[in-house]
Amino acid sequence: MSARWWLLDGALAVAAFAAMVVVGPGPWWLAAAVAAGLALRRRAPLAGYLLGTAALMGGGLLGVADPIAPYANLMGMHALGAFAPVRRALWGPVLVLPGVLAYYAHLDEPAVTVTGTMFFWLLAWAVGFGTARSKERSALMRRAAVAEERTRMARELHDLVGHTVNVMLVQAGASRVVLDRDPDKARELLAGVERTGREALEELDRVLAALRPEDPDLARLAARMTEVGMAVDLRVEVGALPGPVEFAVYRIVQEALTNALTHGGARSATVSVRSAGEQVAVEVCDRGRGPRPGYRVGRGLTGIAERAEVLGGTVVHGGGEGGGFQLRVLLPIS
Repeated sequence: MSARWWLLDGALAVAAFAAMVVVGPGPWWLAAAVAAGLALRRRAPLAGYLLGTAALMGGGLLGVADPIAPYANLMGMHALGAFAPVRRALWGPVLVLPGVLAYYAHLDEPAVTVTGTMFFWLLAWAVGFGTARSKERSALMRRAAVAEERTRMARELHDLVGHTVNVMLVQAGASRVVLDRDPDKARELLAGVERTGREALEELDRVLAALRPEDPDLARLAARMTEVGMAVDLRVEVGALPGPVEFAVYRIVQEALTNALTHGGARSATVSVRSAGEQVAVEVCDRGRGPRPGYRVGRGLTGIAERAEVLGGTVVHGGGEGGGFQLRVLLPIS
């Protein structure tokens, strides 16, 4: 609790104590108990309410009906619901009855007054309890949103860095192979490494800034893969897609092509993006080594599945009909 609330509750307790001592009919210890309950209402809500209720009961049993004590007790009841942990807060409705009955023990008040007092005390507790639980739910939702965003950021960085590094490694390895016998080809490949690195830095800036590229260009991605030795036959037969779907398609194709190049050793692949009713179908088929029997799903395929799941889509993958690896993803458009 901040110092500001400590000062506020302390000032409230001092004011209540002074008023009860100066104008109240009760003894000073009664005023001290009420003031202590107000001072503790945020830091120790249950203890503060018990002190205030004890003072209320003591005054009632002594025949001292202090007019300030009930209002202080009402504030303590609200604080018990608002600031105490759930298990302690649930003592509030249980403690209302003895406190109110003891306060009215020596007062000639009709039953409706006693019942109305209990109603307002329970209402104050319910308002505090409901507000506290709402804040807790909001905090949980914020934490869940932060965790989801961190997971998403990790997935974005994995896709971007993994794809780029693998492409650069292939380009660098190819340039090393041809360095002695074909220097011009080596220089061309090294220029591709530099170009890929610069593009990766640009896209990394976009990912860190907004976590989605401004222009998820599949044609540019296919051209980049072709430059490193894997010819990509791109077939896009779909109109404009919603932003999240377009972005997911781009990342799915990027991850699939990266896996085909690095894990499957593929030198060619076909990418198809087409309408399928109210869905968009994404298919990536390579002519690489294909999956081993009983292959395990790695981070790349897991990331693809997570992207599809977020959008309500499905993923199927496995060996292609003519060898290689085949990935099919269906994503709802609306």
